[in-house]
Amino acid sequence: MNDLVPTDLRQNASHWGAFTAAVQGGRITEIHPFAGDPDPSPIIYGTAEAVHGRTRIDRPHVRKGWLDGDRAGGTLRAQDPFVPVDWDTATRLVAGELSRVRDDFGPASIFGGSYGWSSAGRFHHAKTQLQRMLAVAGGFTTSLMSYSYAAGQAIMPHILGDMSSVVGPVTDWRAIARHARVMLCFGGIPLRNGQIINGGGGEHDMGPWLRHAAKAGVRLINISPVKADMPADVPAEWIPIRPTTDTALMLALAHVLITEDRVDHGFVERCTSGYDRLRAYVLGESDGTPKTPAWAAAETGIPADRIVALAREIAGAPTMLTAAWSLQRAEYGEQPFWMLAALAALLGSIGKPGLGVGFGHGSIAGMGTVRGDFPTLGMSAFPNRANSIIPVARITDMLENPGAEYDYNGRRLRYPDTRLIYWAGGNPFHHHQDLNRFRRAWARAETIVVHEPWWTSAARHADIVLPATTTLERDDIASSARDRFVLAMKQVVPPQGQARDDFAICADILDAMGLRDRFTEQRDVHAWLRFLYGRWQGQMDRLGHPVPDFDAFWAEGRVELPDRTDDVVPMAAFVRDPEQHRLNTGSGKIELFSETIAGFGYADCPGHPTWFAPREYLGSPLATRYPLHVLTAQPATRLHSQMDAVGPSLESKIEGREPIWLHADDAAARGLVEGDIVRVFNDRGACLAGVRLTRDQLPGVAVLPTGAWYDPQDTLCVHGNPNVLTQDIGTSKLGQGPVAQSCLVEVERFAGPLPPVTVHVPPAVVEG
Repeated sequence: MNDLVPTDLRQNASHWGAFTAAVQGGRITEIHPFAGDPDPSPIIYGTAEAVHGRTRIDRPHVRKGWLDGDRAGGTLRAQDPFVPVDWDTATRLVAGELSRVRDDFGPASIFGGSYGWSSAGRFHHAKTQLQRMLAVAGGFTTSLMSYSYAAGQAIMPHILGDMSSVVGPVTDWRAIARHARVMLCFGGIPLRNGQIINGGGGEHDMGPWLRHAAKAGVRLINISPVKADMPADVPAEWIPIRPTTDTALMLALAHVLITEDRVDHGFVERCTSGYDRLRAYVLGESDGTPKTPAWAAAETGIPADRIVALAREIAGAPTMLTAAWSLQRAEYGEQPFWMLAALAALLGSIGKPGLGVGFGHGSIAGMGTVRGDFPTLGMSAFPNRANSIIPVARITDMLENPGAEYDYNGRRLRYPDTRLIYWAGGNPFHHHQDLNRFRRAWARAETIVVHEPWWTSAARHADIVLPATTTLERDDIASSARDRFVLAMKQVVPPQGQARDDFAICADILDAMGLRDRFTEQRDVHAWLRFLYGRWQGQMDRLGHPVPDFDAFWAEGRVELPDRTDDVVPMAAFVRDPEQHRLNTGSGKIELFSETIAGFGYADCPGHPTWFAPREYLGSPLATRYPLHVLTAQPATRLHSQMDAVGPSLESKIEGREPIWLHADDAAARGLVEGDIVRVFNDRGACLAGVRLTRDQLPGVAVLPTGAWYDPQDTLCVHGNPNVLTQDIGTSKLGQGPVAQSCLVEVERFAGPLPPVTVHVPPAVVEG
């Protein structure tokens, strides 16, 4: 019978790639990768199951306890059943709470965090829609920076003048293949990260470009605790390093360059500031500890003679230095980024084609591609009258310490008194650290509102849950500065259940507050898509790159932008003429010592790159009690926590638990074998995971990917979310970024009946 139902084909896009969906009878039946994608991600194949799966939220729900009057704050969510309500009721409840908190406590008491990837489309971007709504409603507290690279975002403007070395454009792969002969890859180039691109994209090219560089004769060196951080089919040397000791290695490399007179003194004199101060520290003149290769060997586990040989190699050949974003997601995370930039300066490689320093070549798709410098489509923000901010990773501190002062990047700020949390398009129970502490702090809010398509942990820990559409249930436009395609995202299936898009939800809430027209600007979705595309079309015309009008674009489904023909050479103009093209730093030059940072007086981030022994690493006293350093990697099977309940992610689990990779010797020492379910634990909490064995990582290192939906039973996550284990402290007073990679644990076989994973099943629902 189904054969008689015509098949409809619709193009759509996601953060893990563009695709065409085949639809029969209102259901997605097949997914086909975008024809222009040389290396499509398998994550796309879980799309149909995600759209139609049992974890979808079918209608608005309100926590029963909240409806019954439990609104004083302090209630540990995810205990009560939910009561389904109609949209009018839900809308009035949210509008009333926004007005109450704004009027009684001020707009800063509304936290519109909404950190997350949400939709790939540029119009239906949940965070943008929500924060536009909250701004119209009077204001809110928001977060600054990114969990991915917060410390790097904070430190690099002080050192190189802006954030481009972290967010791009960075030295491109084509130039690396042409000009570099050595590429040091701190944290490797893990292709699993190359599946993902913000904004949506049509082309995955990290793998092809990496292989091209290797074939062109670039010697790739993977400096990582994990050999698999470089693909097995790419020839590369693996130098295993103890996690979070990269700064020590970089300092020792600098020691060799300085003592063997291999520093490019001409470059250092013309283009940098503070060399004498950094030199004194590296040689031990300022603190009594020379940062020799032997000193670094004790911290990193890399033999001293290999460190010496590596320093001579990078001094003797054109070298590109790169580091994964993950390096700065550790205690004192600012230091490896600062020191890597300093190392490139000592080599004199900055500003040269294919060389220099860049971050994130292996952290996200499109970093290091040769895209033209074109604008992307996007929504404009409204002014936020609350003028209240926190660093993105300091949510728990904010909730626990209303009114408390704290330091951030040279400023003294104060936490607001948060009464209402409003979240859309992200999962804080994935991104944040020390989830047991976070959950208790989350409970302090009086009201929590969440927009979600699925019953994620965030939805389960909310008071009012509003069902949102997925990207396949609405029209949108995908656009990313890191991808050469602008793509029409066409609605594939009708909204499931009573789901609405975030724009419609926000507009209706503001309608109840008498503010609808200011938010919508009297445009519906398609009028907005035409407007955004038309504005972008005008920008492209002014750049001399005309593109088709909206109707032609929508019919064709894509605009393909030209690649640039020249190399991407960051800081080339500055290096050519440092006086004419001064950097936006205190000295106008690359800062090997920063008077500005030194003036902040932060003991945990002084005026030059510095080695600090983290509280949790394999060289700390705590390692005698918790002898495994757990790394929380981006999984290959999903984007963060998205698609966890379906497709490749579900297939990768062991008895429903997230896999943990252990070195075979570490497993044998604990009597563990492949497939065992283990308890991974420290003083902050514990989770269950399924054992996978390997010899391609450093002994003493465990890898537990992020993103398993948080499923707590007391302090134990039975599903395998590693953030019940990670520390929730700031990288330093400068960056206040997350330190998820500084985490020690122990592992033991789980004894007793295996508790069920319940987070992939909708919560209890009762009638009001």
